[in-house]
Amino acid sequence: MIFISLQGGCERRGIMDYLRKNKENIITIFALAIPVIIENILQTLLGTVDTYFAGHINDNAIAAISVTNLIVNVFIAFYTAISIGTSAIVSRSFGKQNFDKANLAIKQSILLGVFISVIVGLINLIFYKPILMVSGASDKILSYAIPYYMIVVVPSIIICLSLILSSCLRATKDTKTPMIATGIANVLNIILGLIFINLGLGVIGLGLATTISRIIGVLILIVKLKTGKSGVKLDLKNWSIEKDTLNSIIRIGVPAGIEKLIMRLGQLLYNSMIISIGVSAYVAHNVAGNIEGYSYIPAMGFGVATATFVGISLGENNIKKAKTLVYLSNFITTIFMICIGIIFFIFAPELASLFTQTKEVQELVVKVLRLIALFQPFAAMTQIFTSALQGAGDTKFPMYATLVGIWGGRVGIGYLLGVIFGFGLFGVWIGYAIDITVRGLLLLIRFLGGKWQKIII
Repeated sequence: MIFISLQGGCERRGIMDYLRKNKENIITIFALAIPVIIENILQTLLGTVDTYFAGHINDNAIAAISVTNLIVNVFIAFYTAISIGTSAIVSRSFGKQNFDKANLAIKQSILLGVFISVIVGLINLIFYKPILMVSGASDKILSYAIPYYMIVVVPSIIICLSLILSSCLRATKDTKTPMIATGIANVLNIILGLIFINLGLGVIGLGLATTISRIIGVLILIVKLKTGKSGVKLDLKNWSIEKDTLNSIIRIGVPAGIEKLIMRLGQLLYNSMIISIGVSAYVAHNVAGNIEGYSYIPAMGFGVATATFVGISLGENNIKKAKTLVYLSNFITTIFMICIGIIFFIFAPELASLFTQTKEVQELVVKVLRLIALFQPFAAMTQIFTSALQGAGDTKFPMYATLVGIWGGRVGIGYLLGVIFGFGLFGVWIGYAIDITVRGLLLLIRFLGGKWQKIII
């Protein structure tokens, strides 16, 4: 007993010494991550607000918005590809103090983003009904989904520009401006949502509130980049295509985009699978997903900080610093997510009752939240090491890991347990837990292998 006590004390002292030694690095990480965390809270709240307002219409309206958001996430995969490729180049160039290259990368990413998002918008305008039906939406859900979809998804150029411009600012250590833009957009979305709902506009009003608020957010980002003071500045004149920079963005970004596409397509199939189980299971899945989304907020914030620091550190040719910041970020994120997991486990009934009064749905939500609470450390690992590799420009391996995790764990095992063996929604979420566990371990092994240090941008 004494030995165990002494050993535990030594371990605690070792951790405290490690943290004291890295005090400045921890402050640096928090300074960059906190605005992103706040931004992510606001961004998640944006979706939660729409779900909350939709709940005052009926359960079909909730399902309609959830289906639309799943499809939006599929197209966001293309925009994410551009933003990740741009972020890697801008952060590396920023670390080298090569501001001309950073500015060039920003303009090329905007040109590429506008081109792709216009094509995506046209596809959604023409094929909106088949796309919604593929997601498994019933006729009742479609009547609510179509108007919301047309207002939110067709003008997805706004979403594209928001992602690209925000990633450009974060790559230069400016995480405050995206936070402010998202905060203003959020407040505006709530105000407009209340106004439009009271006017009787229903899901159309929710769609208008979301799109208008996003436009305002993009305008704020453009103004900030145009007046940039860090050497990185958006020149709104002299737009032209520069093939080498464009090719670099595409080369780095495409695997990241494919990774997101693999994930989103898997989620669509996953979504259809849950719809086939029943409406209660589907509503519970979306309520649990909204709540669980908050657990990723710290991981996403520290993930952005990790990607930025890895890119800048490699630009400074300081690999040791990059490793230190990654390990610290993972340690901090794991602590945060364990705390959130404890909250999920203890207060699952209370959290479920905030979103639905249907007892059957509440019981399903509680089971799911308590399951996922146990796997929060692996969720932290998945986010941080994906970000670290992508920040270095190593985007192919996360793509392969996602393919294995999503389609093997989430879809394959989820279908086997949830549908074939009849465990329902709980079985499907076991597949999700296996997915994040496998991916987290694969990404950790890749990072420890060190190949990310040799990526040339």
